[in-house]
Amino acid sequence: MRTLPFLPLLPRLPLLPRRTGPRNAWLSSALLRATALELVVLAGHALIYPTGIPGERRTPPRPPAEPAPTPPGTTALPGAHAGSTAHAGRTGQIGHRERPPVVLLHGFIDNRSVFVLLRRSLARHGWRHLESLNYSPLTCDIRTAAELLGRHVEEICARTGHREVDIVGHSLGGLIARYYVQRLGGDQRVRTLVTLGTPHAGTAVAPLASALPIVRQMRGGSAPIEELRLPAPGCRTRFISFWSELDQVIVPAEAACVDHPDLDATNVRVSGIGHLALPVHPAVAAGVRQALDAQEPGNRTSVEHRAKAV
Repeated sequence: MRTLPFLPLLPRLPLLPRRTGPRNAWLSSALLRATALELVVLAGHALIYPTGIPGERRTPPRPPAEPAPTPPGTTALPGAHAGSTAHAGRTGQIGHRERPPVVLLHGFIDNRSVFVLLRRSLARHGWRHLESLNYSPLTCDIRTAAELLGRHVEEICARTGHREVDIVGHSLGGLIARYYVQRLGGDQRVRTLVTLGTPHAGTAVAPLASALPIVRQMRGGSAPIEELRLPAPGCRTRFISFWSELDQVIVPAEAACVDHPDLDATNVRVSGIGHLALPVHPAVAAGVRQALDAQEPGNRTSVEHRAKAV
C-alpha cells in the first residue's frame, strides 16, 4: 500500500491559503472553501439528477469494416488486417492497444448523472467505451449489488469483446466494486479499480440514517467491511483510492484509504475539496485519467511520479 499526496494539476482547483496562522485557523478557512464548493456542486447536481434516472441506452458495437478489395496482382502486406477480429490485437487510432471499457458506478442515493463531467473528460481524451451503471436506490445489501455489478461486467465484456474493464466508483459505488473484485472473483475481469471518497474502512457519519441497512453496512465493523479485511492472496486488480482530508462524509477521512497487505493499492490524497466534488472536479478527473493509463506499457508509475512532482 502506498499513500501519496495529490496536489492541483489544473489551475481551477481551489487553492488553500498559506499557513500564516495557527493550524486550526488554516483548516477552518480551507473547510469553509470546500463547504462552499460542496454547496455549488450539490445545487448543480440537483438540476441534472433527473437526467440520470433512466438507464443508459446500450448501443451495440459496429461490426468491423470489411477490407477494401485488392486489385488483381496486388500482394497484401502480412498482418495488414491483424487485430481487427480479436481483443488481443485491438488498436486505437494512434496505433496503441485500445483501452478497456470504463464502468462508472455512483454512490448512495445517487445515479449516473454524477459522472457527466468525468465521462466527458474521459471521452475527450480518447476513451471510447464508457458505461454508466445505475443500481436501485432501494439496494439494501452490498453483496447483492456486487453480484449485479458482476453480471453487468460480464455483459459489457461480451458486448465489447474485451476481456477486462476498469471501474471508477464514487463513495458506496467504490465499496460495491471492491467487494465484487475482492470477494466474488471480479479481479479476473477488473484491471484497475479507482475509488473516489469510498469508505473502505467504514464511516461514522450520519447516525440518524442507520435505520437503512445499506448505511449500516458502510459503518466500520459491519459484516461486509470485515469481509474486505480477510486475506485476498493473488488478487490481480490494481486499486487507486482518491481521498480528501476535508471529506465530511467519510469519518475519519483516512477511512477512504485502502489498507490491505494483499492488495496492490495506491492512496492519493486530494487537497481542498470535499466529498461531492470528487467526481466532478477537473483536477481529480486528470488524476483518474492518469490512474487508468498507469497500467499501459511504460506508464506503470505515472501516478506516483506526477503526484510527487507537482
